[in-house]
Amino acid sequence: MAITILPPTPAALPYRSTSNPYTDTASSSEDEDEDSMDIDSLPTGHQAHSTTIITPGQTVTDDPQWMRGHGTFASADSTAIRSTLAGTLQKTNKLLSIVPLRARYTPEIGDLVIGRIVEVQSRRWKVDVAAPLLANLMLSSINLPGGALRKRTSVDELNIRAFFGEGDLLVAEVQSLFQDGSASLHTRSLKYGKLRNGYFMAVAGTGGGAGVVRAKRQIFTLQTAHGAGEVDVILGVNGHIWIAKHTAEADAKSEAVGVNRLEEVANASMYSSQNDDISGETRREIARVAGCIRALMEGGVKVDEETVRRAYEAGLEMDEREGEAEYLGGERGRGIVERVLAG
Repeated sequence: MAITILPPTPAALPYRSTSNPYTDTASSSEDEDEDSMDIDSLPTGHQAHSTTIITPGQTVTDDPQWMRGHGTFASADSTAIRSTLAGTLQKTNKLLSIVPLRARYTPEIGDLVIGRIVEVQSRRWKVDVAAPLLANLMLSSINLPGGALRKRTSVDELNIRAFFGEGDLLVAEVQSLFQDGSASLHTRSLKYGKLRNGYFMAVAGTGGGAGVVRAKRQIFTLQTAHGAGEVDVILGVNGHIWIAKHTAEADAKSEAVGVNRLEEVANASMYSSQNDDISGETRREIARVAGCIRALMEGGVKVDEETVRRAYEAGLEMDEREGEAEYLGGERGRGIVERVLAG
């Protein structure tokens, strides 16, 4: 039997909707002149980005009045500033920087993040939050079972793995930053802590592209269809997402504000790793929400509460019209993105 070797076919271009305000369409012009970039027209500020994607080695400007920032370089015998990254241009006063399209998470104080315990030390845990450096969670920065407010003792150090062990997932808040850029976390709020009864997923795009954005609410509840009940969605700013079954324990945590009812809510089960019994309908709707989030990422749309809710409703409408299907990618995913952008 003869073997025929076929030439490779070019990969299909990624889907980009022309009506997508979060997708850069100005960069598709291949004959655009590099010197046509009007830097002076860009507004000044931390979030002032150009609409043109700059490639590595491209000349940003040769005007000596501009200073080079992150993602740029200039040779000793020339005043031209060139890019070292693929991204968008950011102007802060007279400083030019390149914001990468995809980069690791940069912690900021107050961010809600989802991380995984990778190492247990004497009085702290090392947590992977998709940042360049591992974050620290101190033993003094968590709630004790029973809501006891006291100093941590040597007995707590010996029982440190009873709270979090290697491989455990948790949701926390960035409390402070060290000089090397690593983050210090805390879970002292009742809405933070160990995660269970759900599904973990990670999305890329931190930087100038699409991804999870900072919003007023990173934790919200979806009322799902087909008798599956409510589903909790936690959108970590670091690109980690947790989709879980809504429980009565979550309701108690949402009602308790501050430390008024800490002794009632902070019981021993808050650090349990045993999952509850989850019905098949709830599992199916959790998978549907995850598929909707993947469709948003493939379409280059930001992920927040509003877009996730719209995508889920669009997926249900598509099932009613075209018949129920488990796969939400490809043409179905593009249809969901178009409905989300249509509003």
